[in-house]
Amino acid sequence: MATVNLSDYKPLHITNAEDFSIGIVFSEWNDFVTYNLRDAALEILEKEGVKSGNIKLFPVPGAFELNYASMQLCKERKYDAVIAIGCVIRGETPHFDYVCSAVAQGIKDCNILTDTPTIFCVLTDDTKEQSIARSGGDLGNKGVEAAVTALRMIDFKKKLSSDKKGNIGFGNS
Repeated sequence: MATVNLSDYKPLHITNAEDFSIGIVFSEWNDFVTYNLRDAALEILEKEGVKSGNIKLFPVPGAFELNYASMQLCKERKYDAVIAIGCVIRGETPHFDYVCSAVAQGIKDCNILTDTPTIFCVLTDDTKEQSIARSGGDLGNKGVEAAVTALRMIDFKKKLSSDKKGNIGFGNS
């Protein structure tokens, strides 16, 4: 995910975005956060021209299940990108650490074992208030950042595959 705050959305002007196909897997656990992330991602994708019919939503029970669902979508090879949305809030047991680590590893696996960019949009916060602040509150909305990242990675992949010389700089050298 980006290291700068992309929640201050600026249009990307990516060509052919209407042809992009994107799967969004979102956790129903902590839905007061995940639904805000999902809705923000949808809004940005549609603003950039992705047809609503090309965006498919897949709810899963919790963050841990994001791995399975994301990998299955990647294996189908019909999505240009997958966005995995979840929220894990620290509790009193080490469960938080195990779930966060497993989800991060699972999304990483999607990226290295398949040809589909898979975007990590999983909040891992200490408190409910931190999650709210990052899902439309005073710290922006990480769903915006996930959508922007997905579009940029699709654009990267398309440019890379169309570059006959293999120059990753896309003409900037």
